[in-house]
Amino acid sequence: MGENLESLITEARRRIAELGYELVDLRRRGSQKRPVLQVRVDRQDSTPDRGITHQDCTLVSRALEEWFDAEGAFGERYVLEVSSPGIERPVRWPEHWARFRGHDVNVKLAGRGRVRATIVDTSDDGSTLMLRVAGTDEAITVPLHEARDATLAFDWK
Repeated sequence: MGENLESLITEARRRIAELGYELVDLRRRGSQKRPVLQVRVDRQDSTPDRGITHQDCTLVSRALEEWFDAEGAFGERYVLEVSSPGIERPVRWPEHWARFRGHDVNVKLAGRGRVRATIVDTSDDGSTLMLRVAGTDEAITVPLHEARDATLAFDWK
């Protein structure tokens, strides 16, 4: 497995999909001696009334622990946190952007900072996004790699 985060994400996505779930996000925090792996998963058939449960998180956690322990890549002191994506779920990969067309996101854009925008469309290959910046009629096209830390926007009012 190695320490490369992208290869870790690719393999985790594959393994989690085999269990019938979707990897929504994976972050590595902590230190070299005590890494913390934060994993957010969702059901592949998720709906507002049928989301991820504690039992789902437990199943995914046990599968990932077995894999990590067999590989030994994180040592014995790693911390694994598996949770639902939450109401303000991350929007990270091309398929997320396509799935949530028409929804608002909070996203950090290169050269603009953090903005709220509506997902208008994505390119066929998922490499570019068309967004409508909130409060304007401005539709912008940005490369996917320039859209960082995006989450679905939820009005708490």
